[in-house]
Amino acid sequence: MFTTRPELRGTFGMVASTHWLASQSGMAVLERGGNAFDAAVATGFVLQVVEPHLNGPGGEVPAVFYSVERDEALVLCGQGVAPAAATIERFHELGHDLVPGTGVLAACVPGSFGAWLLLLREFGTWRLEDVLGFAIGYAEHGFPLVQGIRTTIDRTAELLATWPASRDLYLPAPEVGALFRNRALAATYRQIVEESRGGSREEAIERAASAFYQGFVAEEIDRFVAAEGGLLT
Repeated sequence: MFTTRPELRGTFGMVASTHWLASQSGMAVLERGGNAFDAAVATGFVLQVVEPHLNGPGGEVPAVFYSVERDEALVLCGQGVAPAAATIERFHELGHDLVPGTGVLAACVPGSFGAWLLLLREFGTWRLEDVLGFAIGYAEHGFPLVQGIRTTIDRTAELLATWPASRDLYLPAPEVGALFRNRALAATYRQIVEESRGGSREEAIERAASAFYQGFVAEEIDRFVAAEGGLLT
């Protein structure tokens, strides 16, 4: 039967994602001796760079996967929990009947960064700096902007304009296909890597999680959200 989705077969490995640069990054990990979990984490972090309208370090990672070593299917809950201050009473005090869908009041604790690191620590074999290297490279040196990013920028331009960092990064809206860079994200991931260096692979991953959730990233989130009147601390 003819199909526009041809059957793909291989004898070594395969990576599929919603962006070709993320998929090829994951495949590169496999080709360099990484396992499927190393490849998945590298792919996920690249998606945070090349598809910021769908992924991001402030996002979530729910995953179902199978471990050959444990011989069982497992679930990774990378869902972000609500801030402790985000009570029904607090939203009523602020004049809301429903939790806002956008803005700082909608922000939950970022789940994706910790989830990818947990998967890497428990099931991967690579060190964090090697896995993050692909995402840092695309954020630093650029990637072709896809239509979905431009469409999202156009739709949310009014909101983006109220946040200085987002405004400087996305406005005026770049053209589709233009080489787009996110140097602030690259610098953030580089600093996390630098602060986590040394010791075992697992120890470095734990220090990286601390840098994000208790260190300089958390401090910046706290500063920004407080200035904007949000609830996440």
